[in-house]
Amino acid sequence: MPYEVKDITLADQGRKNIEWAERQMGALLKVRERFEKEKPFDRSQSRAGAPHHKETAALVHTLIAGGAEVAITSCNPLSTQDDVAAVLAGRRSTDVRCKGRIG
Repeated sequence: MPYEVKDITLADQGRKNIEWAERQMGALLKVRERFEKEKPFDRSQSRAGAPHHKETAALVHTLIAGGAEVAITSCNPLSTQDDVAAVLAGRRSTDVRCKGRIG
C-alpha cells in the first residue's frame, strides 16, 4: 500500500512504543487473538481515524488481524506521532497518509 509519512526511519522507535501500549491493552489483545482466527472483516475496507497515538496503532493492528484493509490519515500534524505513522506505513495492508509534525 502507498504511504506518505514524515520520516520512515522512525519505525523502530515507534514499534517499541506500540508494543508498550499493547502490553497495557489486554482486552484489545484478546479481541485481536479472536480476529486472527475468525477474520471477521475478510478484506473489507476500514477507516481508522488519525494515528495520533500508539494506542490507535494497536487498534489498527487489531483490525488488520481481522482481515481488514485499513486507511488512515492525520488530521493534526502537531499531534501525530511520527514514529507511530512510520510503523503503520510499513504494514502491507495499511494506506497511511500522515505528514506528521511540521519542521
